[in-house]
Amino acid sequence: MRGLGGLAVGLLLAFLSAAFGVHIPPQLEQLPVITVHPPASLITLPFDDSFTLTCEAKGNPKPEFHWTRNGQDFNLDDDSRLIQHEDSGTFIIPKIRDLVKYQGTYRCYASNKLGTAVSEETVFIVPTSPKFPKEKIEPKVVNEGDSVILECNPPKGIPPVQLYWMTTGLQHIEQDNRVSMSLNGNLYFSNTMSKDSRSDYCCFASFGRIRTIVQKNAMAIDKKPNLLVPSDNQSQVHIVKGEELELECIAEGFPTPAIEWSKPGEKLPKRSNIKNYGKLLTISKVSEEDSGKYMCKASNGLGEALHYFHVHVEEPPRWVKEPVKSQVVTIGSDVHIKCHAAGKPKPTVKWMRNGKPFHGELNPHTSTVQGDTIMLLRALPNDSAVYQCEASNPHGTLLGTANVMVMNHPPLILTKDYQEYATVRGKNVTMDCKVFSSPLAAVEWEDPEGSVKKERFSIHENGSLQIHPAEAEDMGKYVCFAKNSEGSSSISAELFIKDPTRIVAPPQDMKVKRGSTARLECRAEFDQSLSEDFDVFWQKEGEDIYSNFTEDSGWVAKTLFFNVPDAPVNLTLLDHRDRSVRLHWMPTRDHNSPVTEYIIEYEENHWEPGKWRPLLRVSGNQNSAPLSLYGHINYQFRVTAVNAIGTGRPSKPSKRYKTPSAAPDRSPDNIKIEGHLPQQMDITWEPLLPVEHNGPGLEYKLSYRQLGVEETWTEQIVQRHSFVVKNTPTFVPYEVKIQAHNEQGWAPEPRVVTGYSGEDLPLAAPEDVSVEVLNSTLLRVSWSPVPQALLRGHLGGYSVHWWRTRSLLTSKEVPAEKQFLTLSGNRSHTMVPGLKPSSEYRLTVNVFNRRGNGPSSSPLTFTTPQGVPERPPVLKATNSQGDSITLVWAPPLEANGVLTGYMLQYQIFNETLDVDEANTVNISGRDTTHWVLHNLESNSQYKFYLSACTVVGCGPAISEEGGTERFEREYYKTLLHLLHLFIGVIGRVSSTGWFVGLMCAVALLTLAVLIACFVKRNKGGKYAGTVHADYRGHFGLPGGRITVLFESGVNECHSSPSGEVPRPP
Repeated sequence: MRGLGGLAVGLLLAFLSAAFGVHIPPQLEQLPVITVHPPASLITLPFDDSFTLTCEAKGNPKPEFHWTRNGQDFNLDDDSRLIQHEDSGTFIIPKIRDLVKYQGTYRCYASNKLGTAVSEETVFIVPTSPKFPKEKIEPKVVNEGDSVILECNPPKGIPPVQLYWMTTGLQHIEQDNRVSMSLNGNLYFSNTMSKDSRSDYCCFASFGRIRTIVQKNAMAIDKKPNLLVPSDNQSQVHIVKGEELELECIAEGFPTPAIEWSKPGEKLPKRSNIKNYGKLLTISKVSEEDSGKYMCKASNGLGEALHYFHVHVEEPPRWVKEPVKSQVVTIGSDVHIKCHAAGKPKPTVKWMRNGKPFHGELNPHTSTVQGDTIMLLRALPNDSAVYQCEASNPHGTLLGTANVMVMNHPPLILTKDYQEYATVRGKNVTMDCKVFSSPLAAVEWEDPEGSVKKERFSIHENGSLQIHPAEAEDMGKYVCFAKNSEGSSSISAELFIKDPTRIVAPPQDMKVKRGSTARLECRAEFDQSLSEDFDVFWQKEGEDIYSNFTEDSGWVAKTLFFNVPDAPVNLTLLDHRDRSVRLHWMPTRDHNSPVTEYIIEYEENHWEPGKWRPLLRVSGNQNSAPLSLYGHINYQFRVTAVNAIGTGRPSKPSKRYKTPSAAPDRSPDNIKIEGHLPQQMDITWEPLLPVEHNGPGLEYKLSYRQLGVEETWTEQIVQRHSFVVKNTPTFVPYEVKIQAHNEQGWAPEPRVVTGYSGEDLPLAAPEDVSVEVLNSTLLRVSWSPVPQALLRGHLGGYSVHWWRTRSLLTSKEVPAEKQFLTLSGNRSHTMVPGLKPSSEYRLTVNVFNRRGNGPSSSPLTFTTPQGVPERPPVLKATNSQGDSITLVWAPPLEANGVLTGYMLQYQIFNETLDVDEANTVNISGRDTTHWVLHNLESNSQYKFYLSACTVVGCGPAISEEGGTERFEREYYKTLLHLLHLFIGVIGRVSSTGWFVGLMCAVALLTLAVLIACFVKRNKGGKYAGTVHADYRGHFGLPGGRITVLFESGVNECHSSPSGEVPRPP
């Protein structure tokens, strides 16, 4: 076979000194790579049960993991409380009391014999509960018209923190252009009025992530002056690119100053927004173009005050050129690892090799570090390692990783050998030949003719061969060769070319009458080797339809002219109001089925953007509808028409319509008050849906008080939908109400619900417990209910426990097996079934609530009387004679009293199930276990019933059947049957003399055996005879040799598979 010649493509690099990035096959040794880094920070929140520091890596050999904490080795095995994950470096810190001991900066290392990879740093934070300092705040005394500042100085805590001012009665301080809160939480009065004089100004700080709200001591204003912020003429502001810029300017003066914002020499950016009554300028997603000088001017006609903000927009590190993550280089080549990052201020770059700081000291003559670049000259295998760079500035850190493998390796073809490819004539086809090697290998292909010197053939850099387009003569076997300085390798592939499928007779346009039949034909040609996969599909207006296939590729379909309605058009919004709008639309074609209704849906772009929800359904004869809306929602609407056929496609969305903010329309529903623990009350409720917030800043005011005891309400402002009230009295009623609130105000006054605080175990046991033994197995027990005051919870019910201590018949103690009966609700008596007769028992009663069981009553001892015995376990009828039968039985397992004897009943019954009158025999003596019945009718079938008796009566009976002198008739029948068979056989083979003689001898011998057995049987004793296998089917007997035993009138048939005949005793 000839090579590729001019078309052969060498995948060698132009020069070997450069490294190349490549996927290393998993079967080769590989440096470790961190695949899952730990989080940048992990904050312990009070409602978390555990805290996970993740670290996963891959490599070959499998990496081993270790951690450092605050730069020191941190051995997970030294602390048994830490939970480690198998096959990874991930570990879990459980929630324990001294959690603060684990606080610090952690880093994960993954190592194998080739090198070490390092994860990003993670900070484990155990926050303390923030508190305002305890201080006595003197009242501020000012003159009317002067300005004043009430300082908040919130405590440090886990961000974000939300600050707000309220009174001690939890009423928000009203803010306007004269009174406002700054970004630092201080409350500023540009000038004071007499109505500002009060003694209960309170600053509240809410830390959402740790679910904590703290309150500063109340402050008072009685009158005095002070300066406002910013106090200097100019200030420097540093902000990170992409964040929101906030510039605040609050001035004093009377009349109240007006605030103006500008950027000297330029216009304010379009993303600017002025808030807080003109005192706050915000610019979202700042960029470098937003840097510069901004001016705030406060004026009131008597003068003006200016302040300049010098804004510097900075940015965290970002990659200009990130290191190649995986590099394979040949031995002796040069390697350049560049870690180019940009940022403001300019990032500093630090290098690590296998997790340790690296400054080029491995081989000073061949490895150097120059700022953001490592150069490895004439690299050797020991230069293989995990190289990592950290680019950092005050705003963040980037971690880049380059796994460098210095190695020479012969070509390893990753594509499977003997692959089969198939394409259609005229289409393109690509056959793969992916190769791993170092240095890179040259790849060549050969076809069945030994050459691929054709314009239609091209070899890509990844080694694959592409034929474009493929022709019939291209079918055959191809071979891919890969070769470098270390060796060579090859694989083969086979290409199949198929004829294309094409429609030779397409359907033609037709005009038909409504309701008539239309025949559309479609004929196609295709490769016959694909006949099993060939199929024909029809579509109508882009949708698949069902059709009846015929042998000549024709389809018959009855024309239908009904369809779902088209989508309405021209949606317009009319009659705009704050909480409503009228939607108008224009109907379109209904496709011969009238529209029955329209479905109006809405979508909003804040809470669930892109999700359409139903809003209203209106009759099909309308083309407009008024829509009631929620506040602070940016709506758009669409309309869908429905007819008897189905639901059509929705219309195009209308223009958006944003409603203004409003107070909530309602407060939460489904308030549940439960007490899972004593001295605690858990309150939960169903929160408002996001669209029901009607505005930003939704929160709930929870009010509760003890019913009939407290007059004033205890109030809490919460943002979640649950709250736990601590230190409550056990199981007392409370009144609870929950009112929704947002920045626009309060929802209507909520309804009051009543519930109970936490339950505890009942304190008392039921009293006056008494029992009444109704019979030997049934008991009635009664008691006095436990008073409600001692229940300490919702009554669950009562439990009755009883256990057997001994039997009165044997006076022996029995193992205590407690049984119980649970009764729900307020009960004072019950029936206890299933007792054992003639026994001693003990019984207790206790009450229970949702918390658990109360104490049991004092054990009450009682006994049960004798009962009737159980059914005897065995009854057998044996030794049948002409007029007598012997009955044998076993005594009952449980006599349930003193056994006095037995009652035996028997009666004749025949094959028609007619029965005679029963005869009764009373058998005295508890030890009697057999009985002979005389004077029975011969040749009769009897049924026997036996019951055991005590002084109380007789128990259930066991039954058995038996007969007198019944077996003789069976022998006669058997004898006659054998003779009949014998005569039949002789008739069929009468022409064969020897056979006739043989059969006569067999018949005479059989007859002699039966007569002898019959005679012996009448004389008593036990004898055995066998029935020949040829006659088993005539008697309906099972397989194997059949043995018939005759014993003094007792007929027994036994199957003896071994063929042995039992000997008589």
